[in-house]
Amino acid sequence: MSDSHNDDPFSPPDPQRFESEPLQPEPLQSHGHEPPASLPPAPLPEVPDPLLPSDPAAAMAAPNERLALDGTSLWLNRLGEELVAWLKTLASAAVYATLIVTFGFQVARVEGMSMAPTLQDQDRLIVNKLAYRIGDPKVGDIVMLYYPLKPEKSFVKRIIAEEGDQVRIVDGRVFRNDVPLDDSFVPSEYRSHDDWGPQVIPEGYYFVMGDHRNNSSDSRHWGFVPKKYIIGKVQLRWWPMGHAKVF
Repeated sequence: MSDSHNDDPFSPPDPQRFESEPLQPEPLQSHGHEPPASLPPAPLPEVPDPLLPSDPAAAMAAPNERLALDGTSLWLNRLGEELVAWLKTLASAAVYATLIVTFGFQVARVEGMSMAPTLQDQDRLIVNKLAYRIGDPKVGDIVMLYYPLKPEKSFVKRIIAEEGDQVRIVDGRVFRNDVPLDDSFVPSEYRSHDDWGPQVIPEGYYFVMGDHRNNSSDSRHWGFVPKKYIIGKVQLRWWPMGHAKVF
């Protein structure tokens, strides 16, 4: 038979097709209680900033310490620069002083009374050494010279005559080329009463005497002075200050 319906009571029934429905979650029953509220997030632990100190006092002290260190370093640098500048100045002064003493001027001190009353014992003088490098000593100049008999010693005397002059002393009165020398600067109590000469001063030499004529060792006793032994011209008495004088 062509009919497809199965009328056999004993035959198994046709299988039925079922479509599955998605399961829905059952709502929770509160049984009279409200659902719990959502809990707030737990606070995170505070982590200190690694760049900042946790102690406020330390935070304030750190910049101060850095400033103090910077200030100390700056002060040390300035001190070093000042010391270097002072050393350069002292070195320059020493060089200049050496040059001045060697070629220009010299400080001298009078010892004794052979030039009194013009110069007194312990007077301080400035001796011009350049004067006779560019010129010649003149009669009447007060000069500093090496002692001819012992050149390591030095004297201060006055030039009385130069090369070619004739010198004669009669009873303490000095004649230069038969002309009486003006010695009004010599007080009567300082005059001598000796006789000397006459003699002509040789070339390149000078005749010198102290102003304290009766208490001076000079050319009357140890002879003439070569020009090369004349150190320089006494230019200034600077001490005592109250008796400062330019010659």
